[in-house]
Amino acid sequence: MPAEGGKTDMERIGLFSEMEYVTVGDKYVSSFNRPFNDAASKNKQMLPGGSKAMSNLQAGYFDPHFVRIFEGEGYVNLNQVRRRHMMEEAKKNLGKAFLPSNGDKKPCGLGTYYGTIGGPVPFFSTQLKPRDKYEVPGKNLYTNPGKKGTGYGYANITIGKQFSHSADFYDAPKLNFKKENEEHHRLVKGTPFKSNLYPREYFDTNPYLFEKALPPIKKTEKKELPAHPFKPSSPGKKAGGMKAGTFDPYPSHSADPYVVKLTSSKGAKIFYPPSGPKSRPTESIMTLNVKRALNTKNYKTASVQSC
Repeated sequence: MPAEGGKTDMERIGLFSEMEYVTVGDKYVSSFNRPFNDAASKNKQMLPGGSKAMSNLQAGYFDPHFVRIFEGEGYVNLNQVRRRHMMEEAKKNLGKAFLPSNGDKKPCGLGTYYGTIGGPVPFFSTQLKPRDKYEVPGKNLYTNPGKKGTGYGYANITIGKQFSHSADFYDAPKLNFKKENEEHHRLVKGTPFKSNLYPREYFDTNPYLFEKALPPIKKTEKKELPAHPFKPSSPGKKAGGMKAGTFDPYPSHSADPYVVKLTSSKGAKIFYPPSGPKSRPTESIMTLNVKRALNTKNYKTASVQSC
């Protein structure tokens, strides 16, 4: 349709013509029955000829015949090349090879200095140093020989004098005890004191002892059990939708209306609760603080600690 300015929609968009519809008039084919590669089943396909097995024949390679790497080159002897290199290196020598004046001296034994540069060292020589003649020292001081014995059972072998013998009776402890006992009974006056009251301990030996008379024992009355089990006079009645089997009689019928009438109160008014505050979405305190500290002017320079 032409617009108000006089241009069509195609001219206003900037296209030369409307896009073509490719699938107009084609038959509908479901995605379930549509082949994956439709071109693979039409016309002739490329036949590679199958895979070739590895063998020593030329058929297993790409080239029709075997190609040599060094084809047409002459034979090279490695020994001859090595000798030429040695001859060229020998021409660089200015004179003859250096030969020492004398050959190497071999040692004739372990610990010898034959063949060394410095020779023998006098400090490591095995020759003994000259010493003075040995003089025999004088004899030791002769004293009386030591007395035999260990001190137990031998007399006159200690530094001090021997103790004098003192007689000791065999029953001396028994005789001393007898004398002390006789002296004790001599000093005792009269018989030992005996109290008329029987002494008691702090805690009685029998914790269940009770001085007062015990009350008489209560006899439990034995209930006589009935000789025969209780049997009701008539069997229980079955509930059949009526009150025939109950203890109380069926209550009398009372005619109640189906709808309860409300008592009208002319002076009272119906209570209507006042409209309270309505809920609305609120932001948390943390979000408000972040918005105040971080805004469009300082979001590039603000750090984490400042927030």
